[in-house]
Amino acid sequence: MTAEVKRVYAFGKDAEGNNVTEGNTNMKAILGGKGANLAEMANIGLPVPPGFTISCQTCMEYANADNTWPEGALDTIHEYRLDLEKRIGKKIGDAEDPLLVSVRSGAPMSMPGMMDTVLNLGLNDQSIHGLIKQTGNPRFAWDSYRRFIQMFSNVVMGLDGDLFENAITAMKNARGVASDTDLTAEDLQQLVAEFKQIFSENVSGVEYPSLVVDGVVAFPQDPMVQLKLAIEAVFGSWNNPRATLYRKKNKISDDLGTAVNVQSMVFGNKGNTSATGVAFTRNPANGEKEFYGDYLVNAQGEDVVAGIRNTSPIADLKHVEGLEEAGQQLEEIFVVLENHFRDMCDIEFTIEQGKLYMLQTRVGKRTAAAALHIAIEMEKEGLITKEEAVMRVEPEQLDQLLHPQFDKNAEYDVLARGLNASPGAAVGEAVFSAADAVAAAEAGRKCVLVRWETTPDDLAGMIAAEGILTSHGGKTSHAAVIARGMGAPCVCGVEALKIDAEKKQAAVTGTDVVIKEGDMISLDGTTGIVVLGAVDLVLPELTGDLDTILEWADEFRTLGVRANADNPEDAQLSRDFGAQGIGLCRTEHMFLGDRKQIIQTFILNEDEDIRQKAVDQLFEAQTGDFYGMFKAMDGLPVIVRLLDPPLHEFLESPRALDVEIARLEATGGDKGVIAEKRALMEQIDAMAEANPMLGLRGCRLGIVYPILPVMQVRAIATAAAKLKKEGLDPKPEIMIPLVSVVPELAKLREVAEQTIAEVAAEQGVELNIEIGTMIELPRAAVTADEIATKADFFSFGTNDLTQTTFGFSRDDVEAEFIPQYLKERLLPYNPFATVDPGVAKLVKMGVELGHQGNPNLTCGVCGEHGGDPDSIHTFHNIGLDYVSCSPYRVPLARLAAGQAAIEAKQAE
Repeated sequence: MTAEVKRVYAFGKDAEGNNVTEGNTNMKAILGGKGANLAEMANIGLPVPPGFTISCQTCMEYANADNTWPEGALDTIHEYRLDLEKRIGKKIGDAEDPLLVSVRSGAPMSMPGMMDTVLNLGLNDQSIHGLIKQTGNPRFAWDSYRRFIQMFSNVVMGLDGDLFENAITAMKNARGVASDTDLTAEDLQQLVAEFKQIFSENVSGVEYPSLVVDGVVAFPQDPMVQLKLAIEAVFGSWNNPRATLYRKKNKISDDLGTAVNVQSMVFGNKGNTSATGVAFTRNPANGEKEFYGDYLVNAQGEDVVAGIRNTSPIADLKHVEGLEEAGQQLEEIFVVLENHFRDMCDIEFTIEQGKLYMLQTRVGKRTAAAALHIAIEMEKEGLITKEEAVMRVEPEQLDQLLHPQFDKNAEYDVLARGLNASPGAAVGEAVFSAADAVAAAEAGRKCVLVRWETTPDDLAGMIAAEGILTSHGGKTSHAAVIARGMGAPCVCGVEALKIDAEKKQAAVTGTDVVIKEGDMISLDGTTGIVVLGAVDLVLPELTGDLDTILEWADEFRTLGVRANADNPEDAQLSRDFGAQGIGLCRTEHMFLGDRKQIIQTFILNEDEDIRQKAVDQLFEAQTGDFYGMFKAMDGLPVIVRLLDPPLHEFLESPRALDVEIARLEATGGDKGVIAEKRALMEQIDAMAEANPMLGLRGCRLGIVYPILPVMQVRAIATAAAKLKKEGLDPKPEIMIPLVSVVPELAKLREVAEQTIAEVAAEQGVELNIEIGTMIELPRAAVTADEIATKADFFSFGTNDLTQTTFGFSRDDVEAEFIPQYLKERLLPYNPFATVDPGVAKLVKMGVELGHQGNPNLTCGVCGEHGGDPDSIHTFHNIGLDYVSCSPYRVPLARLAAGQAAIEAKQAE
């Protein structure tokens, strides 16, 4: 870095040269969302306490240099600190009239609660007296000092917060009071001394030699030492486990870094004309146009988001004595901010002795239902265009709208009620820690995480749980905000729950019910109710705002959306969700259940008559399947993939069979049965392959056993002919899998065409059935111009194409080493979840070469990447005709495809 690089920017009163202008969104990459928006609010004249922001790039310089400061950075921060003192007219640490500051994180992408904050920095044994002198309020001053020591010790030094909470509890018990606010100034002064002693006893002098005074670790009195350590802690929090996990879940890059905002403190805990709160310009749960949020009188901001005190609704603020004017001004600022940012805003504010200050604003996190409603309403209000409305909804959020709800016909008794913090319903066994939630999920058990209130450290458990239930906290508490962002059902503030996390149980006040670990509970985050036992759940219908946004997305998208479906029920569901056909019908899924015995008979018998009888039975069953699917998708294409997996997959597990033989022998079982089992074992062993996914499967299976593709094509053609006679318009297409050379496709195409012609003649109908292939091998992609001469369409099977490109066995590597690769950043993401650029190049090559061999070729993707938003953008840019995905991902794919088209148009 050169000396000219700008690392620090001032904002607020008399700030110059921060280069933040209206509409300059690039500053978020430098100042982080919080810093950019603080500067923006100050620029439009809102009351923002002044401060300065250290850039995100400085964070990454520091982190990449093994936590070493870039040359000159500390000197620059010192200059901006002096400038801040000059602008305010106070000095940090001054014994007469001290300036106190907050040190807050602020990444370019919103990461609520994931990183660290330090408040009241600048207090020490001298400046505390200046604060008392200026405020005339010793209790407030000592309370601020104990908060600072507690937060600094926990956030900066990493000490266990319980060390301090236990001291507070002991003090309250000794004084016979119930609340922190009942402690006197003298009590708090004594706590300060105790807190400093805890600090001294638990901080390592070896690790922090600069804090050693006369051979003993002491709480730092030099404000510059406090500030340097606090900034380093905030930088360090970028890579804490919860922030890393949050970024991974939300696909946020690890190299963005966090800015640090050093801002002059204002106090919401200066008595009954002071308050603090968090609010939204619209309801983030349902999108209604109403002021929404929580506030606390005589409190600091952390008290609201931590959920340690029960809050009041923001609508009441302007009616509270002494806060009326600030409350009215706040509502006016809501309107200013929403019109300026043209979006729902999340706001943090403090009222200090009747005067309102804005501490933060950002585009607010919201549920999927709220995102849809807000986007549609803002388009109606003329704030945004229809394109912007479509872009405002995250495709992944749509999964929330497909989350289960309580069945309206179910009967149940409401056990307790709380706040409806995040919609959707969840059923699972109660667990009382994040670790237990993770363990339950790994064991395949559904669970509900029950906590007094969640903290950022609970994130892994929140992700693992079906739903979240807390006894404290409001709608802007940590649990509520994170749950809404994840789309997890959440009920907060259920005061009737008396949780004993140690005993792993919760008593319900007013009842004799005690919820114990493992008990089944149900919660409804839409209504805020809790039920003991499992309530039947149902899926919601695709209507209302979701339907509107998807229709708008359909207006812009050029990429078709089909579904992967293997039965008539899924086919109908796909159509209901807006699928434009079936892009993949995996016929092997039709050979399960009772039919597995039929296919086993075919595989294990050499007798041609017995084999033919089995095939005839399969023909009857498949004809019925295809009839139902083609009817459900009448008028729309249905691509049927001929049998693909190795035949051994339809046989018994050799390990289970071996165990059964050993058990029969050990217990004196029937010798004839044992002999029969042994013969079966020998047949299975004879069919075993070292690499079955690279062996006798796909088109190779049809070539070795030609009776199978003939049977399947005959069933497809027969079902289509029957529907045509009924006056319907079936549009089946036949896909030949795992082709690597043209002769494979040519041979099986000839078989299929001959069979279709025979059925058409027998049934007296005309059948025009397209025949194509699945491109899932690199050789097929790079010789696509040759293969296309024998194909009407290509469907890229990106699951297998990823396996064969990487040489990864998906069934093995996702559990074995992909997690380690992601952790060590050897891979940026799981290539089976989001298409890899190398695989995408093969797809692009296949499309371009394929059109050289057949200009009329239709190209789509049927791998699971077809339902991934990032992959859909890639496929749009490649120029595919459609993507195909699971039925429940169809709405998501429709939206993502619309957004891809809008982005491409904007980039022109």
